[in-house]
Amino acid sequence: MNKNLKVIILAAGQGTRMKSKVPKVLHKVLDKTMLDYVIDASLKAGASDICVVVGHKSMLVRKMTGDRVKYALQKEQLGTGHAVMQAEDFIGNEGSVLVLCGDTPLIRPETIEKILSFHSVSKNAATGVSFIKEEPTGYGRIIRDDKGGFVKIIEQKDGTPSELAVKEVNSGVYIFEAAVLKEALSKLSTGNAQGEYYLTDTMELIKNSGKAVGVMTAEDEAEFLGVNSKLDLSVVTKALVKRINEEHMLNGVTITNPENTYIGQNVEIEPDTIILPGTTLEGRTKIGTDCVIGPNTQIISSEIKDGVNIKMSVIMNAYVDNYTTVGPFAYLRPGSNIGEHVRIGDFVEIKNSNIDDGTKVSHLTYVGDSDVGKNVNFGCGTVTANYDGVHKYRTTINDNAFIGCNTNLIAPITVGENAVTAAGSTINKDVPPHALSIARKRQVNLDGWADKAGKK
Repeated sequence: MNKNLKVIILAAGQGTRMKSKVPKVLHKVLDKTMLDYVIDASLKAGASDICVVVGHKSMLVRKMTGDRVKYALQKEQLGTGHAVMQAEDFIGNEGSVLVLCGDTPLIRPETIEKILSFHSVSKNAATGVSFIKEEPTGYGRIIRDDKGGFVKIIEQKDGTPSELAVKEVNSGVYIFEAAVLKEALSKLSTGNAQGEYYLTDTMELIKNSGKAVGVMTAEDEAEFLGVNSKLDLSVVTKALVKRINEEHMLNGVTITNPENTYIGQNVEIEPDTIILPGTTLEGRTKIGTDCVIGPNTQIISSEIKDGVNIKMSVIMNAYVDNYTTVGPFAYLRPGSNIGEHVRIGDFVEIKNSNIDDGTKVSHLTYVGDSDVGKNVNFGCGTVTANYDGVHKYRTTINDNAFIGCNTNLIAPITVGENAVTAAGSTINKDVPPHALSIARKRQVNLDGWADKAGKK
């Protein structure tokens, strides 16, 4: 952590071109909001304190972003300079203040560190960040003197033809010394084409006061791509998918179709695991080595150990131990803890249950709110009836039990070790160890009934 670095993130805009009721910075890229990416990059770069300037639907932004940052409210949208003014108390008089945009989810922590280093080594009072844009229309231009020194930043609407021909453009990222920034903000005016307080004007004001101002030219313009529409959102999503997948592949993960595989930034995968097409991995998911995941699988904030095979299934907030197979078409809901060498088959749903080693739940079964021992076998169509419409109850099935096809287990209930339930039974009393439990009406055959009923 850099105790002298504060970060202000501008996130007050509505984003009308998004054509959405959702504030722009809350739109997601993969599994995180754009604002979350900028916050995470700042923290990884060592920020000691972060203030998000909110405006449009500020309470929703606060709710979604949480209490890991501070907030300042911009009630009126009067420009970027005005937005930073709202964080005056946060800025203080000591240390450095980095200003970022909340709609630039591609910025890397490493780039932020380079900006900090450039600012420090240059001993600047203020540093801007630029990049070269072959088609610069819409961007503010960096104007330099004959020696390459910074002169000013000119916005598109305020530029002359010669200034607008410049291809070095403003990224919208700046770092200031705190006391210098506060002084410059106090001198801003709205004397420009848009009638706003431009943060860019602080750079020229600081330079004219005799203090050192510089601009670092960044190598990758994509990191500063701001999202203003759903089309822009798709562009940054594609770029982030490529970046993340390449990192995993360089670390030894096989991704057979990177263009059709979506992995969140916080997902961890060990080498020699294979990710098949159509797979989405989100949240704090961890996947071990020698796994095969997919195709068409979604895993959210779950831990998958070594040698696991998961096919065409959904797993949410669950744990799957070594050498277990899941799917196809299985659903592991939150609170599912699956042991080693377990078989969770097709059209099986597990919810808030513990399944111990060697158990087989092969097909068409629901196990909810249950504690299942080792080497239990579930027949097709088993249901643990855990809910009476008011309360939920648990089912306990001990080691080596055999649950016959189409068994209904009415919780709360315990099935003993090595017990057997007969196919088609509805069990509503505890089954003792080693017992066979049959709960179904005795079969009666009525001879000739079919002929009398007109059946041919």
